[in-house]
Amino acid sequence: MKRTWTGEEKEAILRDVEKLGIVIGCRKHGIYATTYYAWKKKYEEGGIEALRSKYSRKELKDLKKLEKENARLKQLLAEKELQLQIKDELLKKKIQQWKSEKK
Repeated sequence: MKRTWTGEEKEAILRDVEKLGIVIGCRKHGIYATTYYAWKKKYEEGGIEALRSKYSRKELKDLKKLEKENARLKQLLAEKELQLQIKDELLKKKIQQWKSEKK
């Protein structure tokens, strides 16, 4: 299961990694160096508030579910629009064919 940290824990980890060095500190805390650098950038830009998670686990799970559903609905909409476009093109060709037959 994925571990989450509070803003204060992240701040403490950042300080510890700075003391120990990136490789040793990241191993000690079980984080990737990319995670460390992402936290460091957020901390430098917005302090501890930037490190705090804006969503709870349940909210994040719900958000992922909604994003997945949204992607599925966008796909369905794109398919319907394509079907309508094809029907319009076929109808235009059929109308042109009828007009040419009447002449």
